[in-house]
Amino acid sequence: MNCGSPELQQFIDLGDQPNGNNFPEPGQEKKEILYPISMDVCTRCWQVQIDEFPSPEFLFSEHPYVTGVNVPIVEHFDRLSHHVVEKLDLKPNSLVVDIGCNDGTLLRAFQSRGMRALGVDPGQLTGRLAREHGNTVCEAFWNLDTGRALRTLGLRPELIIATAVFYHLADLHDFIEGLKSVMVRGSVFVAQCVNLLDLVQRNQFDHFYHEHSCIHAIGPLDRLFREHGMRILSVEHVEIHGGSFILYAALDDDPRPTEESVARAIQAEVDAGLHDLETYKLFAERVEANCRNLRELLTSLREQGKTVYALGAPVKGNTLLNYAGITSEHVQKVTEVNEFKVGRLTPGTHIPIVDERQLEKQPDYYLILSWNFLEFLMGKYKRYLLDGGKFIVPVPSVKVLGFDDLGPGDAA
Repeated sequence: MNCGSPELQQFIDLGDQPNGNNFPEPGQEKKEILYPISMDVCTRCWQVQIDEFPSPEFLFSEHPYVTGVNVPIVEHFDRLSHHVVEKLDLKPNSLVVDIGCNDGTLLRAFQSRGMRALGVDPGQLTGRLAREHGNTVCEAFWNLDTGRALRTLGLRPELIIATAVFYHLADLHDFIEGLKSVMVRGSVFVAQCVNLLDLVQRNQFDHFYHEHSCIHAIGPLDRLFREHGMRILSVEHVEIHGGSFILYAALDDDPRPTEESVARAIQAEVDAGLHDLETYKLFAERVEANCRNLRELLTSLREQGKTVYALGAPVKGNTLLNYAGITSEHVQKVTEVNEFKVGRLTPGTHIPIVDERQLEKQPDYYLILSWNFLEFLMGKYKRYLLDGGKFIVPVPSVKVLGFDDLGPGDAA
């Protein structure tokens, strides 16, 4: 996928699972198609990638994730747009292209700061939402052909941005060539990606699912961009999604210097063992033990007659539920606010998904599948916790939290 080497080593096998973002209606469970989820690491360039990547059209054409219902992401995008505009000194009316724009939340954040904004996204459901908000969206996957089409139209973006998209690709090289076809000297590509270093150190195995063809580290990406005549200018770390990096890349002849942050990030990866196969094997062992602990806890609560619901139905949660063997016997319901998920079932495990706003009675425990938004959820559910409710957090290790675990700001 990155360097083309056949020297791939599988380090974790999560079994055959359905598309974690394809929520079946009751009665349609038997129509689910299963694909393997196993992850490899290339021992030449140290790119982590999925062993078998299903068709992108199957994964993304009717993608149900909606950015605008996720409060922490909306707030993050507001901060991100402000930061990027200032860092790159973008002038009013600069053109921003958002690859994987979803419902247009980030587009509108840039527009509020005086930018022109164009979205590129193959999603039919979310594309409709973006257009209803007045955004212009090209319904397409980003690749060389798409980049050339924009160039033919005379578009020269000052900024191309992809948040939680650059690791959803069947062909990294085609994506970058698409960037190069429309970029000019001075254009910048910004990618926000789940950080492999955080993932490994924090046991975040549920970032592995079919949509994630790869998980990035800076070292392999530095090699990849250089191969295509581009250069990483700088790297920043943010805590969103459990730990992500934001990289800034440009054509090799860009006048901006390469910041020291790039070399520091690569050295941190080497020091943490990301260029050592043993690191990945130990990670897999920790994941297996953690899932066993979670299943034992849920089984014990069931035997005590306790009710357990899951809070949120993110795609990462479905990786966890399926791999850990958690079903409706352990978790009776899943609560959601996303209209494209409510009334359906979780993929593979077939737990009913209900509207959290219409819940008549709270459970004894909530399993927090969206553990990356734990701080926000503890604030949102402060009353529930005050009344004796408990959160079960599965990552990085299983723990049970109550009201006494609220931070000073949450408990106020």
